[in-house]
Amino acid sequence: MTFVTRFAPSPTGPLHLGHAYSAMIASDMARSENGQFLLRIEDIDQSRSRRHWEDQIYDDLKWLGLTWPKPVLRQLDRLSIYDRALDRLWKRGLLYPCVCNRKDIAAAASAPQEGAPLLGPDGIIYPGTCRNANQATDLSRIPHPRYQALRLDVAKACRTIRDPAKFQFSELGSGPDGETGTVTFTPDEMATNIGDVVLSRRDMGTSYHLSVVLDDAAQGITRVVRGRDLFEATRIHVLLQALLNLPTPEYFHHDLIRDDAGKRLAKRDDARAISKYRAEGASPADIRHMVGL
Repeated sequence: MTFVTRFAPSPTGPLHLGHAYSAMIASDMARSENGQFLLRIEDIDQSRSRRHWEDQIYDDLKWLGLTWPKPVLRQLDRLSIYDRALDRLWKRGLLYPCVCNRKDIAAAASAPQEGAPLLGPDGIIYPGTCRNANQATDLSRIPHPRYQALRLDVAKACRTIRDPAKFQFSELGSGPDGETGTVTFTPDEMATNIGDVVLSRRDMGTSYHLSVVLDDAAQGITRVVRGRDLFEATRIHVLLQALLNLPTPEYFHHDLIRDDAGKRLAKRDDARAISKYRAEGASPADIRHMVGL
């Protein structure tokens, strides 16, 4: 099987050292495996995506010496595919509409059960308010609502999967607590530590979790390379792969590049932008040295 990996930035700000680190790791792996490195533009958030940031991504990556085949996959071109996947899950009774805002969720989760975690990969774990409100209604008999918040009933979804091997993935890097090798999880862990995640947002008609899973399958990705901050979300993605009958790639979660105070770099940290290092006369070799490659 051909080795295929990818770098999938969002055009919502400048690439920083952390982005360069992830992209170069993926590209280096593809080269060493005589495989393929792909670029994907994750532009479903149209309220923040800008074409000039997308152009800057291309320019910075080329300057770093990275190459990729064209055309580049852009998520905005795939909204109908995401919608069809939502329809499949809706007809199986695995989704429900949610009208809660962040304030509602915080209030409902303000008194969690003893021992239950408050935070998951998407922030406060959803307390199930709208799931409980819709329990008496067979939503699968009506068309799924578009451009509304739709959540996955995680506990119900897990019950539809009979094969225990579907609740595991191969980790070649490591998680925040040193998780590596074959990582397994259980339906109970999913319901307690993840909760009912959003698969369609009002302003997008999809979500990161749904689109990344469908896109990785469409591009034939065999190894996902990304930061350790996304390790916990991998359980969501593996569950969705099982529900949608998609292959599960290998995962490599790498260290995060941090500033001198130990804080993870973000796009708002323009001082670490690749374009600024370029303007100050740095070379691609300098960037590699800065991130330890």
